[in-house]
Amino acid sequence: MMTEAADTAELLGRAREALERYLEVHVDDDGALTFSHAGVPGVVQSTQLAEGLTVLSLTCVVAWDLPDKPGVATAAAERAGQGLFGTLGVTHTDRGLDLTLRYAFPGQGLEVSALGTLLMLVISTASQLRNELVPPQG
Repeated sequence: MMTEAADTAELLGRAREALERYLEVHVDDDGALTFSHAGVPGVVQSTQLAEGLTVLSLTCVVAWDLPDKPGVATAAAERAGQGLFGTLGVTHTDRGLDLTLRYAFPGQGLEVSALGTLLMLVISTASQLRNELVPPQG
């Protein structure tokens, strides 16, 4: 029987292998995986919720400091709702709106290729949202 630390490390190792097929992945000191895709930074973490239930949690920062104008958050939520994977988080700050796309799921038992497909579905949705909401720089 594996320990919680071994379960989470094993799942993060498979997630890293899956993501490295598509992206450059960095491993933080705490074991979390960080990456960037089309200007969207993201992190993957693993947590054991109960014995036999280890989940991966993916968070992508879609945009930050967007103008806090009426309709921006609603439009983003409607667009995010068109996807099947991920929950849009909207945070109001002194500088505007920050948007994140989050998705958590049990990752045990998924093959590396399937895991990569699932992670990239969420990551690409975050990148598409960013492309639609954030004007190009320059």
